[in-house]
Amino acid sequence: MSERKLPTIYTCFPGGKHKVLTMSYDDGKLEDRRLVSIFNKYGIKGTFHLNSGLEMDTRIPTSEYQELYKGHEVSCHTLTHPTIARCPMEQVVSQVLDDRKNLEAIMGYPVRGLSYPNGSYSKEIINALPSLGIRYARTVTSTMSFAMPENFLEWNPTCHHNKNLLELGQQFVDLFKKQYLYMMYVWGHSYEFTNQNNWELMEDFCKLVGKRDDIWYATNIEIVDYLDAAKRLQYTADCSHVYNPSAASVWICVNDTNFIELKGGTMTELPIGEWAK
Repeated sequence: MSERKLPTIYTCFPGGKHKVLTMSYDDGKLEDRRLVSIFNKYGIKGTFHLNSGLEMDTRIPTSEYQELYKGHEVSCHTLTHPTIARCPMEQVVSQVLDDRKNLEAIMGYPVRGLSYPNGSYSKEIINALPSLGIRYARTVTSTMSFAMPENFLEWNPTCHHNKNLLELGQQFVDLFKKQYLYMMYVWGHSYEFTNQNNWELMEDFCKLVGKRDDIWYATNIEIVDYLDAAKRLQYTADCSHVYNPSAASVWICVNDTNFIELKGGTMTELPIGEWAK
């Protein structure tokens, strides 16, 4: 009995890319205005984790959120930024949900991400987040690598921008092995550039990594949603066909040469080779 040769099928990022860059900045200080302008200049996307319960002169007014962060993502950082691992769970729940409700009312879309305030969290908090509508949560533990996360609710970034940013950026740009998916995830606080008088660091980094054909520029939630959609793909047993039940497209690579867009709600026949005798 003849059978098809076993194909090699890889998940890709949109456009068939194998690298993704995402930026993550906390606290919503006034310096976000300058940071967003740099990101926009180089086609880079950021996720901004905000405390909607802290209105003060050093922070972006909530009235500016919708316009300033257009094209980027607004995400939770708790209502008032407590060290939540020390708080009772009743307070943790309120801190996350109240922040989420406020931000959603301002932005007009579901807010489903979080960065842990002061880097503080526990297993109990991680386990509670899905019931609060939180799909991912970022830590402050840098991996100094470009590996994809194992758990989006304990999402370790590549680096803080003060830790070998340009060196890691060059390594990321130079990555070429397309059998892997790579992610560079940078985090920090925009006010740190003012405090340390080193805005040129972010300008140089964005100039290095921005507007490149082989990098997908995405917010945190866009990465999570895309990979969730990729996991929902339904392949036939011989991998000759695949159905995409999601609304959004997913990209795959077949046998290293065929980059295919699987459009939402469609069945696609894959070019997996001739029948083997």
